[in-house]
Amino acid sequence: MMNSQSEQILEYLQAGNALTSLEALRKFNCLRLGARIYDLRQLGYQINSRLITDEHTKKRYASYRLV
Repeated sequence: MMNSQSEQILEYLQAGNALTSLEALRKFNCLRLGARIYDLRQLGYQINSRLITDEHTKKRYASYRLV
């Protein structure tokens, strides 16, 4: 069974959107997107992750998308 935060994230991904940690915090008040992605993967959802490097800060972050 999913919690409502995971359900909201799944619906967002099913709509064809990609999601980053910062977007998850803003849209769903989710502080641990990686944990929610793990939960969804454990339920059988195939989710790709892609590392992106910020042009200005050179920091890397993940973007998740449903396969």
